Amino acid sequence: MRGEKTALTLPQQARFVLRALALVLALLVFVPLHYLYRLFRYGSPFPMWFLGTAGWICGARARRIGTPLRRDVFFVSNHVSWIDILVLAGASGTAFVAKHELSQVPAIGWLCGLNRTVFVKRENRMGVAEQINALREALADNWSVTVFPEGTTTDNRSLLPFKTSLLSMLDPPPPGVLVQPVMLDYGGVGEDIGWVGEESGLNNARRVLGRRGSFPVRIHFLPPFSPADYRGRKAIGAKARAEIEAALIAAVGPLRDFAHTVAPVRYEPPAQRLS
Repeated sequence: MRGEKTALTLPQQARFVLRALALVLALLVFVPLHYLYRLFRYGSPFPMWFLGTAGWICGARARRIGTPLRRDVFFVSNHVSWIDILVLAGASGTAFVAKHELSQVPAIGWLCGLNRTVFVKRENRMGVAEQINALREALADNWSVTVFPEGTTTDNRSLLPFKTSLLSMLDPPPPGVLVQPVMLDYGGVGEDIGWVGEESGLNNARRVLGRRGSFPVRIHFLPPFSPADYRGRKAIGAKARAEIEAALIAAVGPLRDFAHTVAPVRYEPPAQRLS
């Protein structure tokens, strides 16, 4: 939480290296197949298969509860870890909404592009209409889009207020599009898997990949609702949050206030050195 580097034991270091190599091997298999597929057809399934495989390599054993809609759906989910992206994409093939800074990170930005991630600049208020159009295009292209409206990752025992600016594309909603709340639950390992406080992304990845064995991730696809029944993005966000909160309380018990004030999702690229 305080940003200190975690010392890994020799077995943990070995598991970290083996899993990292397995992820590279998966890339070498799936990426060429993706580009080969794209020569003949659009809508490659290989990014979804790669992300699901990557989640499994990292130790996640996803269990899908409920039925995800396959198209014309806007998933709204709580956010615990970067593992969320792997298991959700593997379970549904969804695209994601992410901060623009992530697109600037070497390799990571490219991988996100393979899955048709929509990058947004939250501080770019003048470009809101353009970002909403990009979201609409992604929804039409990928059939589903996922947003994490908490804006950061938590500890599986908290649920932050929703930032509803990214729900603007639902005000008014495209014809036929539904909202489906999603609740992610890591069970007893949620606090350990969670990326919180001042911990660096690299340290969190080292810890997760160095863990022994596997861990469960329950993906609760909650009943969908029509955004047309709610007046504006704030009402839509409140409805989705209420459904997720009820499901999270049922899974882990009473929620608690999130103890960290430092936003953990620091995807910014390294600062350029001054000449």
